[in-house]
This record gives sequence, structure tokens and C-alpha cells, in this order.
Amino acid sequence: MYIVSHTGLMIPMLAILGYGLGWYRASRFAASGGPRTHSLPPYHGLYVSAWAALPAFVLWMAFLKLDTVVPDEIAGLVILLTGCAGLLVALRQLDIGFPARYRVERLGHGIILFCALVSILITVAILLSVLFEAIRFFNLIPMHEFLFGTHWSPQMALRADQAGSSGSFGAVPLFAGTLLITLVAMLVAIPVGLLSAIYMSEYATRRVRDVAKPVLEILAGIPTVVYGYFAVMTVAPFFRGFGEAVGLEIASESALVAGLVMGVMIIPFVSSLSDDVINAVPQSLRDASYGMGATASETIKQVVIPAALPGIMGAVLLAISRAVGETMIVVMAAGLTANLTLNPLESVTTVTAQIVSLLVGDQEFDSPKTLAAFALGITLFVLTLSLNVIALRIVRRYRERYE
Repeated sequence: MYIVSHTGLMIPMLAILGYGLGWYRASRFAASGGPRTHSLPPYHGLYVSAWAALPAFVLWMAFLKLDTVVPDEIAGLVILLTGCAGLLVALRQLDIGFPARYRVERLGHGIILFCALVSILITVAILLSVLFEAIRFFNLIPMHEFLFGTHWSPQMALRADQAGSSGSFGAVPLFAGTLLITLVAMLVAIPVGLLSAIYMSEYATRRVRDVAKPVLEILAGIPTVVYGYFAVMTVAPFFRGFGEAVGLEIASESALVAGLVMGVMIIPFVSSLSDDVINAVPQSLRDASYGMGATASETIKQVVIPAALPGIMGAVLLAISRAVGETMIVVMAAGLTANLTLNPLESVTTVTAQIVSLLVGDQEFDSPKTLAAFALGITLFVLTLSLNVIALRIVRRYRERYE
């Protein structure tokens, strides 16, 4: 195994050697003063490099899986000989009329297609792995109880004579908490993000835009655990103290705090995507509005925003799917209490927070308590997938109209 793993270091060297030899040979053809080569020297180099590296790489991956069957020395020797043989075969094919560019482009197309298929297969594998476990859960707990029940208490007793041994798996409080926090987040993210996009695309000078847009998008790069820490240590105490001052009781872990911080996190999603679609509106529409005597604000309200509305709606739906799937902020700031309420000042929990709590620690995957996480996961998957599909269709329709 040691020899095989270190033989993999020779594969990049074979690729570099193949590229250099292929490029050199094609350059000699070009320098001979005869007819021009079909393809430029770099394509010849890439062709030889691919022949030297790809077969050796495939064998290397195979021998890593078969390390207990094939001796390391033999496996390493076969890998190196395969790479050298591929290099020699490719070099012998090179001549003035060899279509190296077509071969390389065909290989690149195949690699791209393979990566796309791998992405699709991974998505299908994730879906099926969650779906099978969710089916096991629904074999134990009726689906109607899960989807329409109003009491969530997945704790299962160890003995049949203990209280609450049957558990309760009504997920309506989780759905309500998720939607409540998402609503608060959207009430923050949509106005701020959309108005920021309008300012940067229609009013801001180039200098202001070059500074403001990167600074605003920094918010998207902050880890969500930092947002959660900020919510717990700064935002929650502030609102709790403010509530005491005005006579309101605001829980330490409330939907309001989690939604506000999540909304700040999502502002760059709405702002950046909306800015792109507003800038994609043809300038001729603005010029026609100005030619009719409209002011800048009237042009934005009556021409730009209606024209960009499909793209803006797509951005909003993508932001909603991002909010629905957020985990760390709601775990730290919203709590784990399954409370069926529409009051944002109270503590609630979400689907993602419950998935985390159900799968923390040592679990046995034959009890409804653990399997409930997969039922929640498949529900969340269907919801976010639906939102993403709707958003992508809206954006695609918009682009087809204006590109």
C-alpha cells in the first residue's frame, strides 16, 4: 500500500513530461519549414500528457482498492509502465496533420460530462439514502401524524412502563417555527437587499459601487457560527433589555433574534442577485422613459423594477431556500423548544435544529426518535428543492427575454 500510494506522485510527473515532449515534437514540426501543423504545439502537449497520466491514474485508483490482492511492488511497476507506454503511443501518433486540438477538446468534453454525471449521481444517492430511512420512519409512525400533528416530543423511554414511552412526532410546530424565523429574516433581507441593489445600480457612482458592493458581499463569507455567536452574545441581550425597558417579555432564545441575524446574513444574496438582474435591464428602456420626461425615481418604479421583477423574484426565492436550510444560527439563537406559536418574541425551534439534536451523540438507527431526523430531512429537501426549481425557472425565463 505504501508503494502504491507513493506511485501516485509519479503520475503528475508523467503528465508534465508528456506535455513537454508533445510540445517539443510539435514545435519541431513547425520549425521544419514544411506545411503548418493542424494544431498548435500546446494541444499536442496536452494530448500526450493525457495519454501518459489518465490510464496510469485509473490503474492507480484500482490498485488502491485492491491493495490486499496485488503486491505493492507489482502494482507500482504496472502503473509506471502503463504511464510510459501511453506516453510513447501518443508520441508515435503525432505528425503534421494530427488533429490534436479535436482530440483534446473531445477529451475535455468527456471529462465535463463525467463530472456532471457524478454530481447528478451524488444528488440521487443523497436523496435515496435519506428517503429509505424516512420510509422506515413512516412504517413506524403514520405520515398524517407526522405532517399534521401539533405536538413534538421525540424522546423515547427505555422501558415500556416509563411515562411518555410512545413519543410524539407531530412536526407542525417545527414547520411553524421554520416559517416564522424565515418570515422575520425575509422582512429584513428583502427591503435592505433590494434597496441596496437599486442604489448601487442606479444611483451610486462607480467609486462608491466599487467599494460598497465588495464590503456588502463580505457578509456572505462570514461563517454562520459567527452569526450565531453574535446573536447569542450581542443581539439577544440587547432585545431582552429593550423588552424589559418597554414592558415586553422577550425570550433569550427567540424567533425575533434568530430571524434578524439570519436576515443580515442573507442580505448579500438578495442584494447581489438583484443588482445583477437590474443591471441586465436594457439601457434603452431607461432612455425611453427619460425621453418621455420621467424622473429617475419614476423610471426605477415604473420601468426598471417591473422589467427586473422576474429576476428579483428568483433572487428572493433562492434567499428563502437559504433561510429555510440554515442550521447554526437557529441552533444557537432560536432554541430547541417545539413551541407552536406565531409570536416572534417567544422561543421556537426549526426543522434543521431538530435534525441536529436528534443525531447528536450515539444513536441507534432503529428507533423512531433517530429515524425522525430523516423524515424531517426529506421534507426539508423537497421544500428547498421546490423553491430552487421555481427560482431557476423564473430566472431562466427572465434571461431568455433580455439577453
